Amino acid sequence: MSGSSHGLTLACAAAGQPSHAESTLCDRIVYAGGMADSTFDVVSKLDSMEVENAVNQARKEIEQRYDFKGVGADVTLNDKVIMLKANTEERVNAALDVLQSKIIKRGMSLKVLDTGEPYPSGKEYRLEVKLKEGIDQATAKKLNKLIRDEGPKSVKSQIQGEELRVSSKSRDDLQDTIALLKGADVETALQFVNFR
Repeated sequence: MSGSSHGLTLACAAAGQPSHAESTLCDRIVYAGGMADSTFDVVSKLDSMEVENAVNQARKEIEQRYDFKGVGADVTLNDKVIMLKANTEERVNAALDVLQSKIIKRGMSLKVLDTGEPYPSGKEYRLEVKLKEGIDQATAKKLNKLIRDEGPKSVKSQIQGEELRVSSKSRDDLQDTIALLKGADVETALQFVNFR
């Protein structure tokens, strides 16, 4: 709070029972002096436990399904790479379908997956699926421009590493901005956190 606003607030508090006009003025001064921007962060984070659960469920289903018997199908997770293996390109793509269904079932977006093309490796086909986390600079700039061009005028955004900080004095404008960003055409799974 600035020094002059602080002095007026103290004067309002010391005035005892001010008239209605004085009271309204005092309320406005206190309100304007104490109002901070509301903010939220736009992030793209993976829940590693959910990813692990999805991979384990996909592996179990592949082991149990009749159409995967004898085709050498397997799904493994190593750090941020999921490796799919099978003896034909068609079966490795079928294993990918199983993995994708488990990812969706665990409440994640398929945008967290950066899926490569099946390639032969010895007597089997492999397919690498990289897990994406964080908002890259190009996507962050695109989101920033979207907020500037189409968002409420009171909203400001700032790129902070692999995140985007969005702020405004109006919480309603921030809610409108979240709705705008949910419809954004980007290849990144977005989450909206730290709303305060």
